[in-house]
Amino acid sequence: QVQVVESGGALVQSGGSLTLSCTVSGLTFRGHAMGWFRQVEGKEREGVSCLSWNGVRKYYTDSVKGRFTISRDNAKNILYLEMNNLKPEDTATYYCAAAPIHYFSSCTEIDFGFWGQGTQVTVSS
Repeated sequence: QVQVVESGGALVQSGGSLTLSCTVSGLTFRGHAMGWFRQVEGKEREGVSCLSWNGVRKYYTDSVKGRFTISRDNAKNILYLEMNNLKPEDTATYYCAAAPIHYFSSCTEIDFGFWGQGTQVTVSS
């Protein structure tokens, strides 16, 4: 059984930093592309950042470029999202997801099949 568990969400002031972590079990982590998504209540889930199995191909949505960094440790089965210069509009529930294969075509929900329960990030102004 695949388990995806996010952690690291918190309340932070505008301009602050957070690092989210995602631990995966039940699959061969290094064989799967990974991604971070976020959702605000009443809105569609948005692909924030995605990463291929070997970390070579990266995607960032425009609004986080230069502020967020995605990375992975294949030895520890952990995915990270380092978030700097946080803004109130970054407030959302952040989800980690694993793709069924080692690469991703697009950083959208349809390419990812295994999801965590989410961790809340709240940025106060």
